[in-house]
Amino acid sequence: MIENKGKIFQKIVKFFKEDDWEFIELEEEPILRMEFPGQNGQLNCYAKARESQQQFVFYSICPIKVPENKRLEIAEFLTRANFGMVFGNFELDFANGEIRYKTNAEVENDNLSSALIGSLVYGNVMMMDHYLPGIMSVINGNVLPVDAIAQIE
Repeated sequence: MIENKGKIFQKIVKFFKEDDWEFIELEEEPILRMEFPGQNGQLNCYAKARESQQQFVFYSICPIKVPENKRLEIAEFLTRANFGMVFGNFELDFANGEIRYKTNAEVENDNLSSALIGSLVYGNVMMMDHYLPGIMSVINGNVLPVDAIAQIE
């Protein structure tokens, strides 16, 4: 199955095997699903190959969904977190409350290295894990987004 999904996907699979990650390959798309045990929470992650666009995309998913009544506050928190961020960004799905952190790279001319994959993957999960206490404090603790960001940054 892996060999039918393209060069980018094959390099992604090779990286995660060599780095001893446990993962599941999704059948319908060139995507790997895995977990990362952060210091502040367990993260679900997805590594996606976009072969025709020559892109590698990595997502880490916040372990809880934002309740509807807290989505505007979390949107403010994530907007404040994203401001000035050069490496990746947070996304919020207003429909279901999912928060994810995304990193990606254009990989033209077959230039996707294990070092680049590692940088995108580990940088990603560290950012989500770093901001997770602030996210949780806004959702659970009635902390204002501006105060939660000040505590993190």
